[in-house]
Amino acid sequence: MTRLEPGQPAPDWTLQDAEGAQVSLSDYRGRKVIIYVYPAAMTPGCTKQACDFRDNEAIFAKEGYAVVGVSPDSPAKLAKFVEKESLSFPLLSDESKEMLEAYGAYGEKKNYGKTVVGVIRSTFVVDEEGLIELAKYNAKATGHVASLAKQLGVELPA
Repeated sequence: MTRLEPGQPAPDWTLQDAEGAQVSLSDYRGRKVIIYVYPAAMTPGCTKQACDFRDNEAIFAKEGYAVVGVSPDSPAKLAKFVEKESLSFPLLSDESKEMLEAYGAYGEKKNYGKTVVGVIRSTFVVDEEGLIELAKYNAKATGHVASLAKQLGVELPA
């Protein structure tokens, strides 16, 4: 499985959002974007992570970062998740898992000591030029946003 490294061009993608609209990485050219990949909407860990991003999105935006979440969920499931948790940033559907595979965020992983194939919780920061600034694999749902903010030099409220 290929893992992305800082300085590499971010693989391009076009995915559907929760409303069914097409969103492309190129839509973010000229600004920085945090792309976080999570296994499944409306599960406890993924909900915690999404709500952490929601609660801190304005702070990331003030520092020039857009936030986008990607999972293999259908747009309909994502729409329910957005509504239920009042999420304010786009959630994108990669049911084919092509984008997830291109980013090295889908494949073999350890789950409770067993090797399984699935989504690898990951976060990517893409710069204004479309290059990978940061690629973090096997992220933890809880505390991830605070850890990412620290790495990016973004100060979150205590």
